[in-house]
Amino acid sequence: MNNTWRISRRSMLRSLGAALALPSLDAMRAHGGSQVEDTLKVGYLYIPNGVAEGAWQPASVDASDRLLKLNPWMSPLEPFKKDILIPENMWTPRGNGHSAGTATWLTGGSYDDIRIDAGGTSVDQLAARKVGHGTMLPSLELSLEGEGFFSNSLPRNTLSWANEQLPASRETRPRMVFDRMFRRAGEGRVDRSVLDLVMDQSRSLKRRLGRQDALKIDEYLDAVRAVERRIEFAEKQASRYTHATRSSDLFQRPVAGIPADHAVYVQTMMDLMVLAFWSGATRVCTFMLDHGQSNRYFNFIDGVQGTWHALSHWKDFSGKTEDDDGVTSWASRKTKLDMYNTVTRWHHQQVAYLLERMQTLNDGEGSLLDHSMLLYGSSLADGHEHESENLPLMVLGQGCGTINSGRRIRYRKKRSLSAYHLATLQRLGAVTETFAETSDPMGELQD
Repeated sequence: MNNTWRISRRSMLRSLGAALALPSLDAMRAHGGSQVEDTLKVGYLYIPNGVAEGAWQPASVDASDRLLKLNPWMSPLEPFKKDILIPENMWTPRGNGHSAGTATWLTGGSYDDIRIDAGGTSVDQLAARKVGHGTMLPSLELSLEGEGFFSNSLPRNTLSWANEQLPASRETRPRMVFDRMFRRAGEGRVDRSVLDLVMDQSRSLKRRLGRQDALKIDEYLDAVRAVERRIEFAEKQASRYTHATRSSDLFQRPVAGIPADHAVYVQTMMDLMVLAFWSGATRVCTFMLDHGQSNRYFNFIDGVQGTWHALSHWKDFSGKTEDDDGVTSWASRKTKLDMYNTVTRWHHQQVAYLLERMQTLNDGEGSLLDHSMLLYGSSLADGHEHESENLPLMVLGQGCGTINSGRRIRYRKKRSLSAYHLATLQRLGAVTETFAETSDPMGELQD
């Protein structure tokens, strides 16, 4: 290979029916820009229904607030302590609750349910306007298909807003997400693996690249193939159950295309999020791990009974409130609280899966996790009280070296989440001094 040969960061493997963006390669480095502005990926992982008081606090920190040990409910994230920042006493001063809080978590606005107005454009869409011109998809909006009474509620199902009254469309089916990233519409041949379609071009490109870049392309294509196979298996299983003639009280037939196993569903969507970042298909992604007042049953977890929303009201254990299903009750307040915390821990397990994938993928000078900043948390604090203060939040990743992770930040006074959003936009090179109600970016991310 000629050591002076370079390719654009926007280079793709293209063929009839397919288009794959490429991961960061050594051959792209000559195309300039700062590492942060050119490399940083930003993501938002949303969970509804809050967490029980104390369930989000580390077990121990040192005198400098460095994380020493996470609590038992957070233990799945223990291997990633150095990549976690936990800010305490943050809130969204103009929006809270199941509907308004979800709809304004990324806008910093107040929600008007008469006008369907979220108070502004969400931070992910502003970020996409800044960096999206350099990627196949300006942004990617992922969500799980909802379960329960509020599954069709617009504000409970919307994080991303193109403007104050226009929600961004969201994708809930893995196959559609995959095709959106890698298929070229209107060119047919979609029954073949996307890798088969670009194999000749990938071989030609690897002959012109250095050994490390060629190995990275092979690793990337293997990851794409693995996700393809996972989606294909899930679709076959869903089809089998859909056409089954026997029914069971223990199994509700899934909609075709949605994996029957909820953990598989979540992790498949996370795989797609990782692929989207690593491939360069997008640098901005949101993922709702459920709608803002989820009544999903977590009975598939050993020892858990009832819906997520009912469990969040953990002080009421009779099973006779308006939040209950009329069937489930609990032996005591502590029993219900433990189940609520177990659901929180289950979601930490899924996030740990995501972080492990990102940590192991090389993204130029560092891992994909090193080059990302992900906000993970909820628009509610303690679910029973619908608390608006001290929201459960984590910042995950190193932000291209702009985040001093592995610690807790304790604010004496309430700090607006808008400060984090403003700091994110400024890292991406957006020329802005304000976001929502604040002009004070979260400098403590790096302090």
